[in-house]
Amino acid sequence: MYQYTEFDKQFVRNRAAQYRDQLERNLAGKLGDDEFRPLRLQNGWYVQRYAPMLRIAVPYGEISSRQLRVLAKIARDYDQPTTQLLRSAQAKQDELGPVPLPNGGSVRSVLTVGYGHFTTRQNVQFNWIPLAKSADVMDLLASVDMHGIQTSGNTIRNITSDERAGIAVDEIADPRPYCEIIRQWSALHPEFAFLPRKFKIAVTGASEDRAATYWHDVGLHVVRNDAGALGFRVIVGGGMGRTPIIGTVVREFLAWDQILNYLEAVVRVYNRWGRRDNMYKARIKILVKAEGQRYIDEVEAEYRQIVEIDGAPHTIPQAELDRVAASFVPPELHAPRTGAEAKVHEIVRADAEADPQYDRWLQQNVAAHRNPKLRAVTLSFKRLGQAPGDATGEQLDVAADLAERFSAGEARVTHDQNLLLPWVHQDDLPELWNAARKAGLAKANIHLLTDMIACPGGDFCSLANARSLPIAEAITLRYQDLDELHDIGEIDLHISGCINSCGHHHSGHIGILGVDKDGKEWYQVTLGGSDGSLLSGASTPGKVVGPSFSAAEVPEVIEAVLDTYRQQRQLVDGKAETFIATLRRVGIEPFKAAANAARFTEKQVA
Repeated sequence: MYQYTEFDKQFVRNRAAQYRDQLERNLAGKLGDDEFRPLRLQNGWYVQRYAPMLRIAVPYGEISSRQLRVLAKIARDYDQPTTQLLRSAQAKQDELGPVPLPNGGSVRSVLTVGYGHFTTRQNVQFNWIPLAKSADVMDLLASVDMHGIQTSGNTIRNITSDERAGIAVDEIADPRPYCEIIRQWSALHPEFAFLPRKFKIAVTGASEDRAATYWHDVGLHVVRNDAGALGFRVIVGGGMGRTPIIGTVVREFLAWDQILNYLEAVVRVYNRWGRRDNMYKARIKILVKAEGQRYIDEVEAEYRQIVEIDGAPHTIPQAELDRVAASFVPPELHAPRTGAEAKVHEIVRADAEADPQYDRWLQQNVAAHRNPKLRAVTLSFKRLGQAPGDATGEQLDVAADLAERFSAGEARVTHDQNLLLPWVHQDDLPELWNAARKAGLAKANIHLLTDMIACPGGDFCSLANARSLPIAEAITLRYQDLDELHDIGEIDLHISGCINSCGHHHSGHIGILGVDKDGKEWYQVTLGGSDGSLLSGASTPGKVVGPSFSAAEVPEVIEAVLDTYRQQRQLVDGKAETFIATLRRVGIEPFKAAANAARFTEKQVA
């Protein structure tokens, strides 16, 4: 992991102290709410439907056990709303009512407290911290080199990457040093503090795009040219929201040391010409789509100006790359076990190998590593009774313990709202499985249906049109049989509570979007989306299958779509075809017909 310098540490501490002064003046009535609002947003403090929401930056998803323990403390000691706030939230839920199920049951969102939430952009959020205690939380974060700087506002946001960065078997080069250099360049960049809209950058160093780069404002792929030189393929103008657009390749190859100069040109042209009169048309994707080649030409002209006239001021020296890269060396492997420790290990290993659930866990939750002695292991934070991506204080502490014991004190927040342990010795897998299972973090559902992505939706977000969490719970409740989940196979299900697409519904093989119809919650279903992974293929938005469905109909629709898949799938080399492969082979119409046939009649609704 990158090690903060003394300058970095002092910078974050000073920012926390500055925020405390601003908060105290606001609470004393000396700084108005309107003046305070942009100041708190610059530090990741939103005010949502019921309470403040804090978004904490986790650059490229990399997080230490020490940092996880501080997050656990925040969950236990600070994520505690007042009784009045909880009553207000409960009253809103009572007004909306539970989501009815076809069998006569119902599902209600559980408004839990004392937890963190892993996001699709590798951040961590808290939803119930009183604003009066926010400065105390900032100080706690600063003590472990964490903060919320540029997790909000029209700035360059958290730099994201492949959660297997530095360990993937298909990696061309480790992208983390470049992510860190870009993070430092973009932090409080004076020219880009007030862009037309928020700006997101994703970087991958692997041949498989596990960072969904084509869906970002800028996506960077580490590549080598014909001469073997290292550089980047540069993609600009991707995004979701109201207008889902796949990014455009503007440079097939850019030398690695020029990436900051080129990013300066990309963002500068956007800052100059991006729409500021309409927030729905202000993202760079709209500019790139509208201007096409003209935008690319302007970027190239700006880049030439930066290099030839300005002297390429942001060229990355080899010495700086080496300095940053020195923080990302692999940890040392533990020594072989001896004596009593070895005997205990053999007992645990034998017990694990006798359990069929262990084999499933190895299949779904454990991935290959560039070091053949190691494995990458995903801890599942998707289970019944808990919103996707939520982690209680106790679970965060357990995750910290597991990271220390099995992964050199390091974990990664994943794009799919889980935690990955990147440095697990193959010989430690039985003990890790046993420990994670006791903590409820070893469910063998990674990349399966219940490993869904979901935003907090209308239960917390003031922008949402509908709730996401009870829909996620209803689907999870229906698909608890691991045999059935494994039979369905790998599939991406994504749920968003509104068109802003924080749940990435556009890129789901099955996407669910909450919409408002006459003040009531309804849901659109899309099929065939892709985030660019090896399973999904080239990035593409899903297609709507018909008019929106009621909350009660959504589980029926999902079941009808999956039944159609099982009827239509074929065997390929003795293995069942995946959902997305079947959908692309037979087309959307059979699935669309099945989904619409699952719609309730008026009599059923009554």
